Amino acid sequence: MTQTTRALRANILHAPTLGKIEALPHGVLIVEDGVIAGVFPELPEAYRGIETQDYGDRLLIPALCDLHLHAPQYPMMGMGMDLELLEWLNTYTFPGEERFADPEYAEGIYAALARELVKKGTTRAAIFASVHLPATRILVEELERAGISAYVGKVNMDRNCTGGLMEQAERSLGDTRVFVEELLARGGSVRPILTPRFSPNCTDALMQGLGALADEYDLPIQSHLSENESEVQWVRSLYPGAAGYWESYARFSLFRPRTLMAHCVHSDERERAAIRDHGVWVVHCPDSNVNLMSGIAPVRRMLNEGLSVALGSDISGGSTLSMMQIATIAIRASKQRRIETKGEDAFLTFAEAFYLATSAGAQYFGEGPGFRAGDPLHALVLDDGALPDSGRLPLENRLERLFYAADDRTIAARYANGKKLEAV
Repeated sequence: MTQTTRALRANILHAPTLGKIEALPHGVLIVEDGVIAGVFPELPEAYRGIETQDYGDRLLIPALCDLHLHAPQYPMMGMGMDLELLEWLNTYTFPGEERFADPEYAEGIYAALARELVKKGTTRAAIFASVHLPATRILVEELERAGISAYVGKVNMDRNCTGGLMEQAERSLGDTRVFVEELLARGGSVRPILTPRFSPNCTDALMQGLGALADEYDLPIQSHLSENESEVQWVRSLYPGAAGYWESYARFSLFRPRTLMAHCVHSDERERAAIRDHGVWVVHCPDSNVNLMSGIAPVRRMLNEGLSVALGSDISGGSTLSMMQIATIAIRASKQRRIETKGEDAFLTFAEAFYLATSAGAQYFGEGPGFRAGDPLHALVLDDGALPDSGRLPLENRLERLFYAADDRTIAARYANGKKLEAV
């Protein structure tokens, strides 16, 4: 036992398996040097006398994970929602991202974003920066200052974008190498991830260079796949010999285990099989998919077919950073798909959505599922005392109600990497 051993006591709820929430009324979570030692129904005799933080009748759950968001789009949340993807990118996104050539502007936005992530209970995230290396460095600093664990990528794009964002392949690769080497040497809670915007924005030379970097440094990758029907048709015209959109990444060694592909709304059976067989992760972004009229991803089929799926806010196509809200939007979207398929596709249950918002994202970070012994503590304490009948309801109903309310004022405490965070 170490000198920093302590206990958290509360009603503990977590999801070690998809579709099942485990609840320990007034349970105990033991933390040693910031690492989970175990979850117990009562304080074990071996730990008698240690410091205990008793949260009473509050709920203790794993912290939330957001595996797809665009940091420079934070100022644009809730704007341009009458447009579809490609027009929205050219009208709002690309001009907005050009502003991050100014480091002073980037510092203000990224500091606010990091604070908001903590406020919403998100302690682990996979994040797109912009093409600008100085601004991307600032994003890393602000995330680390806030206590968030993240994968951050300097975006790469050298075609089909506005002039202020257009890179030369050689310069883009050089800046990416510098960023990767800096982060690997730095250590810390933020790690590098290669980030080709999407294949229509990257020449073959750039994609080939990114694939070589992925091999050289064993790096994860994040991008977009089959989000919008017009986008899918565009990729087909750019890669006429490809069997599917996914091949525009696979031919450059970018479709591999630990690749995150956001959306996959229009991935057919063959593409979904390629995703599964290559060990690629799908990041389901239901709010963005509805806002930009892209469609409803077949999440139930993906899960049934054995694909790895997590959730993303996809701001600012998505209009909220609350992963509680994203989880319930995913449930609603799956119910709409069930209606459209006349019952062929089942909807997500709350227990499944809770798993996707917590355990699935944690597993991408090499942790979890649930409160797994040996993992750093990432947790939220939720207080539903102001809601009616809280003391009478089953714990799972109380948790479900809090997710549907999606009110960050109910988050009474936040922990990341074993440390208590302060929401500002």
